[in-house]
Amino acid sequence: MTVRVALGLSYRGQAYKGWQSQLGGETVQDHLESALAQFAAQPARSIRTLCAGRTDAGVHGLNQVVHFDTEIERDASSWVRGTNRYLPKDIAVQWCLFPAGDFHARYSALGRRYVYLLLEAAVRPSIEQGAAGWVFRPLQQQAMQDAAACLIGEHDFSAFRSSECQAASPVKTLRAIQIHRRGAYWRFEFDGAAFLHHMVRNLMGCMLAIGSGARPVDWMAEVLAGRDRSLAAPTFPADGLYFQGPYYDAQHGIPEHTPAMDWLP
Repeated sequence: MTVRVALGLSYRGQAYKGWQSQLGGETVQDHLESALAQFAAQPARSIRTLCAGRTDAGVHGLNQVVHFDTEIERDASSWVRGTNRYLPKDIAVQWCLFPAGDFHARYSALGRRYVYLLLEAAVRPSIEQGAAGWVFRPLQQQAMQDAAACLIGEHDFSAFRSSECQAASPVKTLRAIQIHRRGAYWRFEFDGAAFLHHMVRNLMGCMLAIGSGARPVDWMAEVLAGRDRSLAAPTFPADGLYFQGPYYDAQHGIPEHTPAMDWLP
């Protein structure tokens, strides 16, 4: 009998060429599927996974949700511990569930959340290298919050879309942007139905241009209305970007929290 298995993953993205499988094999998906096959004693690439949201090279995952179908019988804890045995130390399965057969990691998701962790300091990161973005100019929280307000709702986000984006439409819905500061660290939280390729990193570039005073608050609305990528700020580095994970209808019982989320400021 075929069973649908759902897994939650956390990973550091620095060493990988993003989520999606590539010929070279240096992606998170490649490592996960290899580990699953080894644990299940199956041929390589015999277990194929579908994820809630692809992440780019260097982007981290806190609760990436995947599913796959299999006839192999294992209990939930075995899928977690057994798969982790074959994974690199910077990728780990956090949980396993057996949802109903109509559950789909991507298409069942009601929305997705991203977090960008940013260090504001005169000196570049060292311990946090690769785990946090960096600015050396002081930022104004109110200016960034005011600029973010115009982004909430359904809009054409073409100005914040990578030229490599494969999405069918640039129209997306942002539900919330929250900005917090704790000591030298800024935390930007993005909640939306779906995101375009590089969308959060492009939004961050504009947000920081406004926060540092290089651009006025109303510039964000002008860029959004212009629907032209050349009008916006350069794409901000991936270092501090974390895919916090998707969220679903409660009937699926999919966890929205992992211990990996607790260490971020």
